[in-house]
Amino acid sequence: MALKAVLFDAGNTVMLINYGVVVEALAAEGLDVEESAVREAEYRARVRLDSILAQRNSTEAPQIFQTYMRFVCEGLGVPWGAAAESALCRISEYHREYNLWNQPNPQAHAVLQALQGHGLTLGMVSNSNGWVERLVMESGLRSYFHFVIDSRLVGVEKPDPRIFQIALDQVGISPAEALYIGDLYSIDVVGSRAAGMRAILLDPAGLWDHVDCPKARDLSEAADLVLMQLL
Repeated sequence: MALKAVLFDAGNTVMLINYGVVVEALAAEGLDVEESAVREAEYRARVRLDSILAQRNSTEAPQIFQTYMRFVCEGLGVPWGAAAESALCRISEYHREYNLWNQPNPQAHAVLQALQGHGLTLGMVSNSNGWVERLVMESGLRSYFHFVIDSRLVGVEKPDPRIFQIALDQVGISPAEALYIGDLYSIDVVGSRAAGMRAILLDPAGLWDHVDCPKARDLSEAADLVLMQLL
């Protein structure tokens, strides 16, 4: 069936981690790292975390966030000890107060505008803490989305296919008419496929060769894959 809608994850897709917060938290403990190194370590941490999430652990559980950040520290070569634990506490406190994923993807405006220009309806489906719509609003991106669904507010989270069905019901289309773009295979790809949708996985560092789905290095490349399906 013809593609009518593209749905997006929020974190690590439309909204990016505030890597500067991680750098500052580590620096406060005497651990100096470059922001680019944090970004690369985070890419690797996603892949490690995915095997844990595949066991149906909630992405929103505090221990999952802590494990994720610990994987980032390990990827940076930061020894785990009192300093790293203190930095993790700082990052966790910031996340609870502001949400760490509060930076708009610099490609987002152009990509969302282009997809809208081809007549596609856009939506967002996110596992979040109740803040995602506010964050997207503050980023200046809210107007592109027909709806924003936050797992905390609807009471079900990815990869449960019900959250994707809630999204499909918003626009009255079948799963075969929608595609989902996200950054975690076991959450985003498995969940959207279970709902009957197509999926694209963001793979910025080329680390997901072992999974069986279309992959894109960034939002722009993902948009190109989407538009190819309209031909």
